Amino acid sequence: MSKIGKAIRLERILDRKTRRTVIIPMDHGISVGPIVGLIDMPATVDKVAEGGANAVLGHMGLPLHGHRGYGRDVGLIIHLSASSSLGPDPNHKVLVTDVEDAIRVGADAVSIHINIGADDEAKLRSVGNASFGHDVSSRAEGGLRA
Repeated sequence: MSKIGKAIRLERILDRKTRRTVIIPMDHGISVGPIVGLIDMPATVDKVAEGGANAVLGHMGLPLHGHRGYGRDVGLIIHLSASSSLGPDPNHKVLVTDVEDAIRVGADAVSIHINIGADDEAKLRSVGNASFGHDVSSRAEGGLRA
């Protein structure tokens, strides 16, 4: 594990002075469909960054369609799992991306959301296993190709 890689990534999502963070979830579009305020992703990311957020959390569409190339820097956390309230079981979580793809788009961290008590809770072990054993800092510095 590379301590410097991990430190750099943590500094992108934590305030260096207070070691606290404000993370803005922007992953709701995948679960409930288009939402006003999350359609123009670059503008929304800019607003939350200028408002003091340390990081944004979303699915792969966030860096692909929300990268600004301007304004205040903000950390990126990629959500690996998803479900949809538009389907028959809104609690059914599935993996929609993996750690390696998150690294390729510049993620500083990853997150997985599970619903405890869901009918398929026993199957969620594979979702958790998607990140355990993956050290984002050592993978990124180990020559992973973009």
